Amino acid sequence: MIRLSGVGKTYDDGTVAVHELDLEVRRGELVCLVGPSGCGKSTTLKMINRLIEPTVGTIEIDGVDVTRQDPVLLRRGIGYVIQQVGLFPHQKITANVMTVPLLYGESKATARERAHHLLDLVGLDPSTYGDRYPHQLSGGQRQRVGVARALAADPPVLLMDEPFGAVDPIVRVHLQDEFLRLQRELGKSVVLVTHDIDEAVRMGDRVAVFAAGGRLAQYATPADLLGRPADDFVADFVGAERGLRRLTVTPIDRAQLEPLEGVSAGSLGAAIDLDSTLEEALAVMLRDDKPMVGVKDGVRFVGVLTPNGVHRALRASLRD
Repeated sequence: MIRLSGVGKTYDDGTVAVHELDLEVRRGELVCLVGPSGCGKSTTLKMINRLIEPTVGTIEIDGVDVTRQDPVLLRRGIGYVIQQVGLFPHQKITANVMTVPLLYGESKATARERAHHLLDLVGLDPSTYGDRYPHQLSGGQRQRVGVARALAADPPVLLMDEPFGAVDPIVRVHLQDEFLRLQRELGKSVVLVTHDIDEAVRMGDRVAVFAAGGRLAQYATPADLLGRPADDFVADFVGAERGLRRLTVTPIDRAQLEPLEGVSAGSLGAAIDLDSTLEEALAVMLRDDKPMVGVKDGVRFVGVLTPNGVHRALRASLRD
């Protein structure tokens, strides 16, 4: 668990970068920090691993105040991924990933084995990519190596600062999907900075919206953030499309399904799984030009979802 209590950063010229921030990240949770440029989200991230020292407040990881730890040892135990990746250009990919385990005193054989495992985990075959240099990889591949290197010491906490911002949109979505898969498998506590609200609501278990002056405007689940903005600033930031964005983060509600009995096969689009989102359900209806879609739990049909059911599910999510 990461807990920030009354954390603030004021620079010598009086500029307030972060204002008395209280924030908690649960164990295994992915939290996105989002907001306009200069609002303090990257400063907050860097205070967690003390690349920037807080002016006031305390930062705890699993109950230990990080300001009382050796900053070098602290950073070795926290994974850190940045937009520019920061790989060592003169080292091959495997050697890059081995860096932190070797600093911890692991043998070269053990560090190499873990590096190969992590490269495989992020979708890079070590037999193909391990002996290449960073300049021989694409931007998306280098970003994957950066994630592997950050995970090499098996840190409980992973900090990510605009990790997918330097790649094209198609690669970006693919990297997001791969990282979410990896997060489900590893269960790290992740704090991710982004300026992109779509990325934040797509990836975050919770989203912290920062306003100018380093003020925390709202901290909520993606569904709550989009359905119940705390103020006009948050409403403007998440945009007029927040209704459409809610479809991407709202799961199908079994209670809003209608019985399958009496529905003709010609009325149904392709079946979807119960754990799909409302956006995925509507996409199938539109693609197949059908007024409803069948919903399955495993191999068993549990009902059909109609546009009215989508509307009811959205309203129910707000009541929850």
